[in-house]
Amino acid sequence: GFKLLLDVLGVLHGPKEECVKALKKGRLLAVAPGGVREALFSDEMYTIIWGDRKGFAQVAIDAEVPIIPMFTQNVREGIRTLGGIKIFRSLYERFRLPLVPLYGGFPVKLRTFIGKPIPYEPNVTAEELTVKAKAALHDLIQKHQKIPGNIFRALMERFQTHQKED
Repeated sequence: GFKLLLDVLGVLHGPKEECVKALKKGRLLAVAPGGVREALFSDEMYTIIWGDRKGFAQVAIDAEVPIIPMFTQNVREGIRTLGGIKIFRSLYERFRLPLVPLYGGFPVKLRTFIGKPIPYEPNVTAEELTVKAKAALHDLIQKHQKIPGNIFRALMERFQTHQKED
């Protein structure tokens, strides 16, 4: 039943060629370059952990589409991990087992911000595009996230009103 759910939601599991085809058909594709590693081991400082990942940039280049950076405020306050404990990181890096204890499920205020598209440029390399995407994401984090993240503050933001920006 899980495969059916993924198909209904339009989830692609790769390979890159399938992602390029989807983009060329005009579909949108959400990619988390940091993947499981970033989800488990990043912290309240909102450090970007992409390593040497640049496949997402190569897909955008091959499909000749822009990259649209996106960031969700307080996302790391909703659920926390104990990824700072070295043994969990070692187990993940060696066996790719995401055995990191989680806690939370806090009802924090989440707001997603869409950055300015990074346009397709025919002569840009995947490495250069990755650097641009990382810088754009870093800028969104700096603009919209109070660092270090704080669970109590994120909970209290549920009761604050924000004026919409144009």
